[in-house]
Amino acid sequence: MSIYDYQVNTIRGEEISLSKYEGKVLLIVNTASKCGFTPQYTGLQSLYEKFKDQNFEVLGFPSNQFNEQEPGNSDDIEQFCQVNFGVTFPLFEKIDVKGKTTHPLFQYLSDEAPGILGLKAVKWNFTKFLVDSDGKVLERFAPSTAPDKIGIVIEDLLKNPRFVL
Repeated sequence: MSIYDYQVNTIRGEEISLSKYEGKVLLIVNTASKCGFTPQYTGLQSLYEKFKDQNFEVLGFPSNQFNEQEPGNSDDIEQFCQVNFGVTFPLFEKIDVKGKTTHPLFQYLSDEAPGILGLKAVKWNFTKFLVDSDGKVLERFAPSTAPDKIGIVIEDLLKNPRFVL
Protein backbone atom coordinates (compact mmCIF):
# COMPACT_ATOMS: atom_id res chain seq x y z
CA MET A 1 0.00 0.00 0.00
CA SER A 2 0.93 3.61 -0.49
CA ILE A 3 -0.59 6.78 0.92
CA TYR A 4 -1.99 7.35 -2.56
CA ASP A 5 -4.10 4.18 -2.37
CA TYR A 6 -6.45 5.63 0.27
CA GLN A 7 -9.85 7.17 -0.28
CA VAL A 8 -11.12 9.90 2.04
CA ASN A 9 -14.16 12.14 2.20
CA THR A 10 -13.78 15.89 2.05
CA ILE A 11 -15.51 17.98 4.71
CA ARG A 12 -18.36 18.33 2.20
CA GLY A 13 -18.73 14.56 1.78
CA GLU A 14 -17.05 14.15 -1.61
CA GLU A 15 -14.96 10.97 -1.84
CA ILE A 16 -11.49 11.58 -3.25
CA SER A 17 -8.31 9.58 -3.65
CA LEU A 18 -5.17 10.82 -1.94
CA SER A 19 -3.52 10.24 -5.31
CA LYS A 20 -4.81 13.77 -5.95
CA TYR A 21 -1.86 14.91 -3.82
CA GLU A 22 0.79 12.78 -5.52
CA GLY A 23 4.06 14.69 -5.91
CA LYS A 24 3.34 16.99 -2.97
CA VAL A 25 4.78 17.12 0.53
CA LEU A 26 1.93 16.58 2.99
CA LEU A 27 1.38 17.36 6.63
CA ILE A 28 -1.56 15.22 7.76
CA VAL A 29 -3.07 16.22 11.10
CA ASN A 30 -5.89 14.94 13.27
CA THR A 31 -7.69 18.00 14.56
CA ALA A 32 -10.33 19.10 17.07
CA SER A 33 -12.15 22.37 17.73
CA LYS A 34 -12.32 22.23 21.52
CA CYS A 35 -8.80 21.13 22.42
CA GLY A 36 -6.00 22.96 24.19
CA PHE A 37 -4.03 22.55 20.95
CA THR A 38 -6.79 24.04 18.76
CA PRO A 39 -4.84 27.33 18.39
CA GLN A 40 -2.39 25.28 16.27
CA TYR A 41 -4.83 25.85 13.41
CA THR A 42 -3.16 29.29 13.13
CA GLY A 43 0.29 27.74 12.71
CA LEU A 44 -0.98 25.09 10.31
CA GLN A 45 -2.61 27.79 8.17
CA SER A 46 0.65 29.78 8.23
CA LEU A 47 2.59 26.74 6.99
CA TYR A 48 0.02 26.19 4.28
CA GLU A 49 0.18 29.79 3.11
CA LYS A 50 3.97 29.84 3.17
CA PHE A 51 4.51 26.64 1.19
CA LYS A 52 1.31 25.93 -0.79
CA ASP A 53 2.85 27.25 -4.01
CA GLN A 54 5.80 24.87 -3.56
CA ASN A 55 3.86 21.58 -3.78
CA PHE A 56 2.87 21.43 -0.13
CA GLU A 57 -0.49 20.69 1.48
CA VAL A 58 -1.84 20.50 5.00
CA LEU A 59 -4.65 17.95 5.30
CA GLY A 60 -6.86 18.26 8.39
CA PHE A 61 -8.84 15.28 9.68
CA PRO A 62 -11.16 16.10 12.58
CA SER A 63 -11.64 13.41 15.21
CA ASN A 64 -13.92 13.26 18.23
CA GLN A 65 -12.07 10.44 19.98
CA PHE A 66 -10.24 12.46 22.62
CA ASN A 67 -12.61 13.71 25.34
CA GLU A 68 -15.23 14.48 22.68
CA GLN A 69 -13.34 17.64 21.68
CA GLU A 70 -14.77 17.64 18.14
CA PRO A 71 -18.53 17.29 18.72
CA GLY A 72 -19.77 19.27 15.69
CA ASN A 73 -20.87 18.10 12.28
CA SER A 74 -18.95 18.88 9.10
CA ASP A 75 -20.66 22.26 8.59
CA ASP A 76 -19.91 23.28 12.20
CA ILE A 77 -16.27 22.22 11.89
CA GLU A 78 -15.73 23.97 8.57
CA GLN A 79 -17.34 27.19 9.76
CA PHE A 80 -15.42 27.14 13.05
CA CYS A 81 -12.09 26.70 11.28
CA GLN A 82 -12.77 29.41 8.71
CA VAL A 83 -14.23 32.00 11.08
CA ASN A 84 -11.80 31.54 13.98
CA PHE A 85 -8.57 30.64 12.18
CA GLY A 86 -9.01 31.56 8.52
CA VAL A 87 -8.38 27.94 7.51
CA THR A 88 -8.18 27.45 3.75
CA PHE A 89 -6.26 24.16 3.68
CA PRO A 90 -8.27 21.01 2.91
CA LEU A 91 -10.42 19.63 5.69
CA PHE A 92 -12.01 16.20 5.67
CA GLU A 93 -14.92 14.46 7.34
CA LYS A 94 -14.58 13.48 10.95
CA ILE A 95 -12.88 10.09 11.31
CA ASP A 96 -11.52 7.73 13.96
CA VAL A 97 -7.75 7.83 14.34
CA LYS A 98 -7.33 5.10 16.98
CA GLY A 99 -8.89 1.87 18.14
CA LYS A 100 -10.83 -0.82 16.31
CA THR A 101 -12.58 1.70 14.06
CA THR A 102 -9.43 3.55 12.97
CA HIS A 103 -9.72 4.90 9.45
CA PRO A 104 -7.38 2.89 7.17
CA LEU A 105 -5.37 6.05 6.35
CA PHE A 106 -4.51 6.64 10.00
CA GLN A 107 -3.79 2.96 10.53
CA TYR A 108 -1.27 3.20 7.71
CA LEU A 109 0.25 6.46 9.00
CA SER A 110 0.55 5.03 12.51
CA ASP A 111 2.17 1.83 11.26
CA GLU A 112 4.64 3.72 9.07
CA ALA A 113 5.63 6.29 11.71
CA PRO A 114 5.20 4.95 15.23
CA GLY A 115 5.31 7.38 18.11
CA ILE A 116 7.49 7.50 21.17
CA LEU A 117 8.67 4.10 22.39
CA GLY A 118 7.38 2.59 19.14
CA LEU A 119 3.74 2.96 20.13
CA LYS A 120 1.53 3.10 17.07
CA ALA A 121 -1.77 4.48 18.36
CA VAL A 122 -2.43 8.19 17.98
CA LYS A 123 -2.44 9.52 21.54
CA TRP A 124 -4.13 12.91 21.16
CA ASN A 125 -5.45 15.62 18.87
CA PHE A 126 -3.02 17.44 16.59
CA THR A 127 -0.68 14.53 16.01
CA LYS A 128 1.07 15.40 12.74
CA PHE A 129 2.45 13.10 10.05
CA LEU A 130 4.91 14.40 7.47
CA VAL A 131 4.79 12.68 4.07
CA ASP A 132 7.33 13.31 1.30
CA SER A 133 6.51 13.96 -2.35
CA ASP A 134 6.90 10.24 -3.13
CA GLY A 135 4.23 9.35 -0.57
CA LYS A 136 6.63 8.03 2.05
CA VAL A 137 5.66 8.73 5.66
CA LEU A 138 8.77 10.35 7.12
CA GLU A 139 7.95 11.48 10.61
CA ARG A 140 5.31 11.73 13.32
CA PHE A 141 5.23 14.90 15.37
CA ALA A 142 3.64 15.03 18.81
CA PRO A 143 0.58 17.16 19.49
CA SER A 144 2.77 19.48 21.54
CA THR A 145 5.05 20.18 18.55
CA ALA A 146 4.02 23.59 17.28
CA PRO A 147 3.60 23.83 13.51
CA ASP A 148 6.25 26.55 13.23
CA LYS A 149 8.81 24.07 14.61
CA ILE A 150 8.06 21.80 11.62
CA GLY A 151 8.47 24.60 9.07
CA ILE A 152 12.24 24.22 8.73
CA VAL A 153 11.87 20.49 8.07
CA ILE A 154 9.23 21.16 5.43
CA GLU A 155 11.40 23.83 3.83
CA ASP A 156 14.39 21.47 3.68
CA LEU A 157 12.23 18.71 2.23
CA LEU A 158 10.83 20.99 -0.46
CA LYS A 159 14.34 22.13 -1.43
CA ASN A 160 15.74 18.63 -1.39
CA PRO A 161 13.09 15.93 -2.03
CA ARG A 162 15.61 13.23 -1.09
CA PHE A 163 16.09 14.83 2.33
CA VAL A 164 15.90 12.23 5.09
CA LEU A 165 15.13 13.05 8.71
